[in-house]
Amino acid sequence: MKKEAISVTHEEIEEFRERGYENEDVLPKPKEKRNTSTKNFFTLWMGSIHNIPNYAAVGGFLLLGLSPFQVMLAIAISGIIVALFMSYNGRAGASYGIPFSMHLRSTYGNIGAKLPGFLRGVVAAIAWFSLQTYTGSAALLILIGKIWPGFLEIGNGMEILGITIPGLITFLVFWLMNIAIGFGGGDTLNRFTGILTPIIYIVFGAMSIWAIRVGGGLQNIMTYSLNVDTNYNTLFAMLIVISSVLAVWAAPGVSVSDFTQNAKSNEDQTKGQISGLAVGYLVFAFMSVVILIGGSLHFNGQENDVLDIINKWDSLSAIIISTLVFLSTTISTNATGNIIPAAYQLSALFPKKINYQRGVLLAGIISIFILPWKFMGEGGAIITFLNLIGALLGPVGGVMIAHYYFVKKRYINLDELYMDEDSEEGRESKYYGINGHAYIATLGGLFIVLAGQFIPSLSVISDISWIAGFVIAVVIYLFLVKFFPKEYITGITLEDETDAK
Repeated sequence: MKKEAISVTHEEIEEFRERGYENEDVLPKPKEKRNTSTKNFFTLWMGSIHNIPNYAAVGGFLLLGLSPFQVMLAIAISGIIVALFMSYNGRAGASYGIPFSMHLRSTYGNIGAKLPGFLRGVVAAIAWFSLQTYTGSAALLILIGKIWPGFLEIGNGMEILGITIPGLITFLVFWLMNIAIGFGGGDTLNRFTGILTPIIYIVFGAMSIWAIRVGGGLQNIMTYSLNVDTNYNTLFAMLIVISSVLAVWAAPGVSVSDFTQNAKSNEDQTKGQISGLAVGYLVFAFMSVVILIGGSLHFNGQENDVLDIINKWDSLSAIIISTLVFLSTTISTNATGNIIPAAYQLSALFPKKINYQRGVLLAGIISIFILPWKFMGEGGAIITFLNLIGALLGPVGGVMIAHYYFVKKRYINLDELYMDEDSEEGRESKYYGINGHAYIATLGGLFIVLAGQFIPSLSVISDISWIAGFVIAVVIYLFLVKFFPKEYITGITLEDETDAK
């Protein structure tokens, strides 16, 4: 399945500009701009795995009734599946140098791509950016309070829009840190993660050694068990873990072309992503379980939040270093999965008015007005909403994979993809309009998964929503393409496959 990158000439790019694609962020990248190497992809994902929400998720996995080893195994398997999905879905971006918005257009059509693109790149990305920025700022507030207790007294408890003045200050400071990395784009992120990743593994390696020591040894940790009341058998509980990890990567997974468009080659992005995610999750599986269980044994209680463990330490210097590393990984994850995709998608939706930098700023401003601290305090309404978005992205990922590999056989006609939407010739492009089969498959997968929330007999499907949505969408899409090929449809005519470059 090896396929080298397609060389896009400057003459072709200039022709696309003349058709109205003046925004550089939506144009295919020429060879000289594809500078992301295997090492860059490796450090990018290795560093993004260790963050506060991921550790919180592992705390929840331990409540499913699985043994520590079974949790580790399920997380490690998840990492391999995530790595394969990211690398395979990233091949279109690496081969043709196109961003997610154009990869999505090649599947759903220029009109059809707008809804899934908006949901992933704008709604989900900005909402998650807002939420993770607040989560990180809350950790920063605790850290500042330990170093400077008087800071917590600023304003004497007065609130602005439902948040205290110290809380608002730390939120805005942490927001600026995230925006700064977002402004720098992929190059800044590569440098940032290149420096951060070794530090992450040094710090978390030291935390793992501490946890093994205070937990009474590795054997004591591996035989640790909770008395939990659960109806899940072992295999299904492991599937829940796998699906949950996949759901975490649902958004970056579908939009991974925003990163692979800059890959030096498909080999670089494949080796970098598979090694970074598979190895990273193998190490994370061990470290996260060991740290949480070791901390629980040491402090005589079930510790599901790694920050709670850190804040109980006696050493202020250890608390500062560990918390700062967690805050840095949150920034890295926020940039990778949220602010960069949001900026690209905003520039794709409004190419004549918004470029990448303006997209970062606009997404950041909107994230403030979401007031994430209010959502966090209202029964998790924002989490429920974002879970619905995640349920949609499983089917979207399934349709993208099925279309690119099994229908189009990895061929995209860039000349037709970058059509002049205002011309008669452009409206005759096979990518013009809406791919009805893709929409039917996407909505079919979504509705079946959501049905589990209301039909008890289908509840197991909702428990593994990403896996179920992905598989269902692939089956429906391929069925429609095979048995209703003339009911048309954007981009699925096959007669030009022999013309593939």
